[in-house]
Amino acid sequence: MICYSSTTNPPKSESLTAGSSNEYTDVTEAESFRVDFHAKVLDEQVVARAKARGLDAIVYAPHFERLPKIREEADRFSDDDLLVVPAREVFTGDWRNRRHLVVLGLDAPVPDFISFEDAMDEFARQDAAVLAPHPEFLNVSVSADDLAAYRDLIDAVETYNPKHWPHNNRRARELATEFDLPGFTSSYAHLKGSVGEAWTEFDRSFDSAAELVTALKEEVPRRIVRRSGLSHTLRCAAEFAHLGWENSYEKIDRLFLSGMTPTHPDHIAYDDRFDGVY
Repeated sequence: MICYSSTTNPPKSESLTAGSSNEYTDVTEAESFRVDFHAKVLDEQVVARAKARGLDAIVYAPHFERLPKIREEADRFSDDDLLVVPAREVFTGDWRNRRHLVVLGLDAPVPDFISFEDAMDEFARQDAAVLAPHPEFLNVSVSADDLAAYRDLIDAVETYNPKHWPHNNRRARELATEFDLPGFTSSYAHLKGSVGEAWTEFDRSFDSAAELVTALKEEVPRRIVRRSGLSHTLRCAAEFAHLGWENSYEKIDRLFLSGMTPTHPDHIAYDDRFDGVY
């Protein structure tokens, strides 16, 4: 079953404030451009699943991969049926004060671990589209204070995330409404089978990543769509369980065993551009 927000092409605030008891309406088909705005995985299996789910585009933003490699992979897997958009989920701040941002349309690489303020300044300089994923979720997300301070530089707030509990999604919708920001959703797929569990629908098509970036910055109306039923619930549970892996052995390996992260600001790839900003 597919569910989506009940207002089909409303002003941005109304699309996010439908009553919680009637937030989704069953639909059988939609004429639209469907974007999964955040996937961590990409290969032939992911592309096949995205197409089978009726997606027109996925945004590929893996952890700790540099922008040139992400672009190369996105180009490799894009074709006439599926646009793969390269993006970075930038980890701002240190491990005690992390805020994640999904950024599309970067002209030059931006490392992880620089301050939130310096990262936002760099995104603005490059006129990139900045998305706030999983707001106020655990300790890795933007807060209401961040949204208040950077309302003019943040282009959308994730109002449904498969890793969220229901109260997290309610809070995300409240934040989007409070700051009059458009919403978006994604599968947030760390597992290949999760691609296409949630997506954002537009009533116009996009032929390139640049056109999608422009749509985000112009706050083009959209619908927030997700699958439902037992299979979706199980898929969400699997993604949530994956957090344990991410925050246990995988983190230990990254911090202590694997050497410098490729997206660390001290990496030679950044040519000392970010010295002194973290």
